[in-house]
Amino acid sequence: MWHSKDVYYLSESTGILAEDMGKSLLCQFPEISFNMEKIPFIKEPDDAHKAIEHIISQSAGRYPLVFSTIMNKDLIAILDIPEIEFFSICDEYLGRLEHVLEAKPIRISGTARHLDDTTMEDRVSAIQYCIAHDDGSLMKDYDEAEVILLGVSRSGKTPISVYLATQMGIKAANYPLVAEDLNAYRLPPPIIRNKARAIGLSTDPKTLSFVREKRYKGSKYAKINTCTGELSQANQIFLQYGIPIIVSDGRSIEETATQVAQLLSLKRLPGL
Repeated sequence: MWHSKDVYYLSESTGILAEDMGKSLLCQFPEISFNMEKIPFIKEPDDAHKAIEHIISQSAGRYPLVFSTIMNKDLIAILDIPEIEFFSICDEYLGRLEHVLEAKPIRISGTARHLDDTTMEDRVSAIQYCIAHDDGSLMKDYDEAEVILLGVSRSGKTPISVYLATQMGIKAANYPLVAEDLNAYRLPPPIIRNKARAIGLSTDPKTLSFVREKRYKGSKYAKINTCTGELSQANQIFLQYGIPIIVSDGRSIEETATQVAQLLSLKRLPGL
């Protein structure tokens, strides 16, 4: 019987379904320790090759478990290799896991939803941190942040921060780039000091204008020229400080939050 196994969750999208389904199966084997990693947004052959190279470099010789929700047959052909145990979520069941792990499942439903006291405490702490550090508040505490989201007004910083905190247990702060920052092309010292954990959010000017127009109809703040200028200035600031940029236009909050976590190698709290 295996005492530990490396586990990878692969997806063409966020990877949340693959992760949730995989955890729901693996929790039936409580005597085995699992080291888990999620690799989302595998959409092209190059993505698949990079994913499999990473898996082999990390877990060569240990026959890691790979749970996948990928439906593209060309990508599956790249990923399903002899060095790994590849499980397609759609057609693999507890029976095969029982054979591969050489252990009997406990067959108790709902185990994956159980949150121990430590996980719940950390999740509450992340939510409290997010609320207290929304919209540029308490920058003196940014050293404690796991991620600092930057962007112009109405670029999606708050909802993404809330998702990271509530659904993943990640301490997320967010800071709005105001005219003073944009015109001077600079960031406040607490952000510069922690820029390794900063992510810049951008979007399409038309999308930003539409969102702002709903809140302040007919205002200069919502005009397309204003939005275009602010986004351009913000992107130049991000490039100047070497801060990664995520374009959230056309993506759900869930997808953007997942990419934020991926860029900074942040992991969801166990059990969430």
